[in-house]
Amino acid sequence: MYSAESEFQKIEVFQSHEFGRFLMLDGDIIFSEADEFVYNEMVAHVPMSVHPNVKRVLIIGGGDGGVARELTAYPEIERIEVVEPDEQMVEVCREFFPDAVKGFDDERVHITHQDGLRFLRGRRAEYDLIINDSTDPFGHTEGLFTKEFYGSCYKALKDDGIMVYQHGSPFFDEDENAFRAMHRKVYTSFPISRVYQAHIPTCPSGYWMFGFASKKYHPITDFKPEEWKKRNIKTWYYTSNLHVGAFMLPKYVEDILKKKKIKEKKIMSRLLIIGCDGVAQVAIHKCCQNSEVFTEICIASKTKSKCDAIKARLEDKTKTVITTAEIDAMDVAKTVELY
Repeated sequence: MYSAESEFQKIEVFQSHEFGRFLMLDGDIIFSEADEFVYNEMVAHVPMSVHPNVKRVLIIGGGDGGVARELTAYPEIERIEVVEPDEQMVEVCREFFPDAVKGFDDERVHITHQDGLRFLRGRRAEYDLIINDSTDPFGHTEGLFTKEFYGSCYKALKDDGIMVYQHGSPFFDEDENAFRAMHRKVYTSFPISRVYQAHIPTCPSGYWMFGFASKKYHPITDFKPEEWKKRNIKTWYYTSNLHVGAFMLPKYVEDILKKKKIKEKKIMSRLLIIGCDGVAQVAIHKCCQNSEVFTEICIASKTKSKCDAIKARLEDKTKTVITTAEIDAMDVAKTVELY
């Protein structure tokens, strides 16, 4: 339905039978019409049902408008600031995902197109709630998953402030170290740090985690379910019972979070990826995210110009060495030679 390169990323919108329209950024599915409510409800209602007096909210990222939409259900919020660097993505979402973006029409919502980390620097005790809704610890949003970023969030929060952020999926081995490292960065920055979960079909493995970091309020002991129920906010996923259950993690996730020593990564010195569309493009992106494992990749297809375009877009954002080649996948001899 749509495909273009913004200043920051490749933006694509597709139509599917099962999930309706869905948004992809640099080859990764970000959300779909069918399941976006799960993510947006869990990052908004979990902290709002714990903090007793939220007046000012900062959303880092959030260019699709879904999180802002959920927060507009709370009349006590006076101001919602959305800091999304990619203006083109916001406009694409306005055109193709109007139900999500309608939250931007609320007069309390103010959008700034700026880098999130740069926006935060120098801010002190301004916000009751910060939600890191950036898409990926890679490329132009990489700075939003660093210890400096979480330290800046701590300073920008009031004395009883809460931060909620994406924690990724712990299911796949290649994501385990990043998952644990992210928890450690937040754990050393905030006195209260917990992880909670949701099942989102279009997320990797369908199992997604969020982080809850707070200066004062605990997500369970300070949770007041009866008060939240009185609000009569319509939800499709979040409930007060689910709130408690979301923090009850599987044992393997608890074990990952408890581990102190990060396992040594196996090095795959060279990987050949044949093709540059669809699944191949996702594989290329994942390899570049894990440059400590995939030190070099060769992208090969019949149309070398497509491979070169992907290389040009990614090579400044990764330590993985990227080469390209023209190849017919049926040419076994040539494939073996490249490999």
